[in-house]
Amino acid sequence: MMRADRSWLARVQSLVALTLMVVLMSLLSDRFLTAENGLNILRQISVNLCLSLGMTLIILSGGIDLSVGAVLALAGAVAARLLKEGLPLPMFDVLLQFTVSGAILAGLTVGLMLGWFNGLVITRFRLPPFVATLGTLSIARGLTMLWTGGYPITGLGPAFGFLGTGLWLGIPMPVWICAVLVAVFAVVTRRTAFGRYLYAVGGNERAAVLTGLEVDRIKRRVYTLGGGLAGVAGLMVTARLDSAQPNAGLGYELDSIAAVVIGGTSLSGGRGSVMGTVLGCLIIGVLNNGLFLLNVSPFWQQVIKGLVILAAVALDRLNPRTAEAGR
Repeated sequence: MMRADRSWLARVQSLVALTLMVVLMSLLSDRFLTAENGLNILRQISVNLCLSLGMTLIILSGGIDLSVGAVLALAGAVAARLLKEGLPLPMFDVLLQFTVSGAILAGLTVGLMLGWFNGLVITRFRLPPFVATLGTLSIARGLTMLWTGGYPITGLGPAFGFLGTGLWLGIPMPVWICAVLVAVFAVVTRRTAFGRYLYAVGGNERAAVLTGLEVDRIKRRVYTLGGGLAGVAGLMVTARLDSAQPNAGLGYELDSIAAVVIGGTSLSGGRGSVMGTVLGCLIIGVLNNGLFLLNVSPFWQQVIKGLVILAAVALDRLNPRTAEAGR
């Protein structure tokens, strides 16, 4: 009976934590529970949610990706420079000009390619995901500096900026984009064969191999999707700032991992959900927003966020299914 209670608590702990946090912040600040602030929170978490969706898939498969922040920066920088300056081809004395759609497609392609590279290195050379993606982080950061010359690329125009600052039906575009992505990947993980294979690989990779699943191909697809979602996040950041910053996305990988873990996805793989990650992002967003409204020092905000992450991981380890997986 106690075992069943603990399992049920593990499934609803994120929702309970979010509810308690919203109630507490509402009591402490009269500016918190307003429609304007609610939209502000959703806008603020949109980039982290986009990254965290990809991180959820990767962690479900039993992996990790430390390169998403750097991929975000490179994808945004590539899109910005192609849109602003085009692509010169000195050999043919030609300058290729890019439309907004073309620049967006180029940024997404960069994200997908780097994600695929992560998956290839991990599956072909059998490198631990931590090491492989740490290497990609360094590569992407270096390429971003080379591509931008270390300077921001600004003045990208209102058409591109609409992606990050525009409104549709009164709701910010980044929120719409994330809502579509959440719906898509909720269906993918729960209603498709790929989703079932993903949980199988993360739950027990050896058993998945023995049942005939193409584990390496699944992992490559997962990392490719994670890179593509990081590319989407990079486009949103660049559009919102109307600027591609060479150091964009610093530390974003930590926030995305934190959101996934707080949302109940096990770092051991094979257990978690997209909707749990949404709750995890909301918890971090509400926490950041509430502490800001209460004028809490940014340094204390980092301390509090770290304690919340540790508590989430501790609760994950107390889950009976996680404990059995770790034995």
